[in-house]
Amino acid sequence: MSEERKHNKLSTASGRIYVENDNTKTVGPRGPILLEDYILHEKMAHFNRERIPERVVHAKGSGAFGTFTVTNDISKYTKAKLFNKVGKKTKVFARFSTVGGEKGSADTERDPRGFAVKFYTEDGNWDLVGNNTPIFFIKDPKKFSDFIHTQKRDPYTNMKSPTMMWDFWSLMPESLHQVLILMSDRGTPKGFRHMNGYGSHTFSLINEKNEKVWVKFHFKTAQGIQNFTDEEAAEMKSKDMDYSQRDLLEAIENGNFPKWNLKIQVMSLDEARRVDFNPFDLTKVWPHADFPLIDVGEMELNRNPDNYFQDVEQAAFAPAHIVDGVSYSPDKMLQGRILSYPDAHRYRLGANYEQIPVNRCPFAVNNYERDGFMRVDGNQGSKPNYFPNSFDDIEIDNSYKEPSDDLGDHIADWYDRNSKVGGNDHYSQPRALFRDVMSKEEQDNTIKNTIGAMSGISGPKKDEIINRQLCHWFRMDEEFGARVAEGLGVNVNAVMAAMNGAH
Repeated sequence: MSEERKHNKLSTASGRIYVENDNTKTVGPRGPILLEDYILHEKMAHFNRERIPERVVHAKGSGAFGTFTVTNDISKYTKAKLFNKVGKKTKVFARFSTVGGEKGSADTERDPRGFAVKFYTEDGNWDLVGNNTPIFFIKDPKKFSDFIHTQKRDPYTNMKSPTMMWDFWSLMPESLHQVLILMSDRGTPKGFRHMNGYGSHTFSLINEKNEKVWVKFHFKTAQGIQNFTDEEAAEMKSKDMDYSQRDLLEAIENGNFPKWNLKIQVMSLDEARRVDFNPFDLTKVWPHADFPLIDVGEMELNRNPDNYFQDVEQAAFAPAHIVDGVSYSPDKMLQGRILSYPDAHRYRLGANYEQIPVNRCPFAVNNYERDGFMRVDGNQGSKPNYFPNSFDDIEIDNSYKEPSDDLGDHIADWYDRNSKVGGNDHYSQPRALFRDVMSKEEQDNTIKNTIGAMSGISGPKKDEIINRQLCHWFRMDEEFGARVAEGLGVNVNAVMAAMNGAH
């Protein structure tokens, strides 16, 4: 009889044994995250400190300065000052990036693209930090470090590992929607100018009457969508690893200023309670037929940074940075990023990272934060560093107070992120994307790209991982699954018989 395998218990760095490694503790299944969930903090804080000095994710990036101009009045939804008048202009800085590659990697790799915009408004800096896709691979921040580890290097081989990637994706069917997009030609955009950008998360807007709506932000490229095929992306990688950087830089140098049209989707609080999916689930889109796009304004990038390191490398964006009239939502991934992004910047750039010129608010900043490494703004001189006090002129402006939230649920627990109605459906939206949105050519390319990507799976668990992922593809679309299986040389009937309905 073989010796029984010994299992180690899951524990924190201090040795505390714990159970919940998938779901973050929230107030109700859709409620906000509780600060007391130390496991989330430990995972994210440790993850944010795994690389120095480059970014852990989004390391390879490009950026430029520009202007945002309001073209449509949305003041009935928000009191944010940057939107308060048609024709109003606000200075911006935008950064685009790949996600998984290191700083020296090619920027035409098959990968999502970061799309971050810093608005320098009179009420402070607003950072809209998203990607070139409206969704993401996961819906709970506890899984973020696990996911990114699979996109980085294998701790044994120190090489990228398709096996790690597909093992994780096949075990996390919530990733299927984003994986489908990644395997399409949208996974290799033709530079940064020819891709859309999305806030991705659900945010909220608040108007002068303190009425709240939920909102999604969309940047639509005015240059038109253009993508590389898999072969073209591979060829460009061998020719120019900085193609996207060069394309953006030279376009602006030549006066061909790229533009994006900002649009929003709006959902009322009542509609959010009635829709048959979780509107705060980052793996889901809001159907445009039900929540149509509303024009807001135009962003134009028209000035390259004088020094790449000063502005692009030191730029620090955080979804935590909102302004009056724009706020958060119970989106669990957003709630996790509110905590982890500023923490990453404090580690990488220091506690005073917001004093770096590209990050500095050009308007008044008044608070009681002092000292720390690289304090370069005069440290607020002789003003008191405590509140309340009898000496300074800082006062609380109650007109900026946000309305309270009725979260509905009042029980704090670790809720299964997939338990709600519609939460465990990982297939209908990818199915609609593949069948109803993609052209025949796009469908063929996506299947071919998927076969190529999954062909890299290797090792003793190869067949198990492939078969598990094939089950997801079949559930999404039988033709898709059959063609991928055929391309991988898998006998589907034999596999189905061997599994006997296990998956």
